[in-house]
Amino acid sequence: MGRIILLLGMSAGIIASFKAPPASGFSEPDLARIVFFHLPEAIACSLFLFAGAYFSIRYLMDRDLNWDIRAAVCQHMTMVLGVLTLITGILFSRMQWGAWWGWDPRQTSFLLVMLIIGAYFALRSGFTDERKRATVAAAYELASLMPILFLLFVYPRLPSTVSLHPETKLTTTFDPTYKVVYWSIFLMVMGVSIWIYRLSVRASLIEAKIEELHGQLDDRDGSAVTGVVRPVSVPADGG
Repeated sequence: MGRIILLLGMSAGIIASFKAPPASGFSEPDLARIVFFHLPEAIACSLFLFAGAYFSIRYLMDRDLNWDIRAAVCQHMTMVLGVLTLITGILFSRMQWGAWWGWDPRQTSFLLVMLIIGAYFALRSGFTDERKRATVAAAYELASLMPILFLLFVYPRLPSTVSLHPETKLTTTFDPTYKVVYWSIFLMVMGVSIWIYRLSVRASLIEAKIEELHGQLDDRDGSAVTGVVRPVSVPADGG
């Protein structure tokens, strides 16, 4: 039922984005509608970033690998939504500014954020011991949070930084219906993202349980398995 509601909501959001009037103040007013998807993806990306940092803190406090799984999945969601934000931003740049990449400060700082998050996965892949991997990944995520926050929220707003980003137009020249549409699409993007997040967490928990069982079997030095194999218990909501 929930998936049907999300599907209908996303369909309604896409239709509403085409029904909204052209945005004034842009060189291509009709194509400026891409902000309906660019902004929700950027906000959702930030929320998963904060959620990942929270789960990393929980892991360092409790040393429970389930928190590490949730932190890693959040980072995956942050990366996916961040890449979508970059792609829609590049399309916007080409349509409104005439270049695929204009080295705009906000655009460039967001690219740096994606590289920092990409390093998180490179770091995780360097450890085979799950405990060391979880500890190092959590420490890296928390250590990189402040530079990421600076690049996202401080650097683009420095007085010496001149950006082409239409931040002021979002609050001054956009038709009031624009806010209704992009906040509605934001809710749908978050709904779909949370659904994918829960599925990913469930899959990761099952994978971790299977690896644990394999480890127990290996410890028996290849002796025959005795007893009954019981079903794996995984939280229904995955989160």
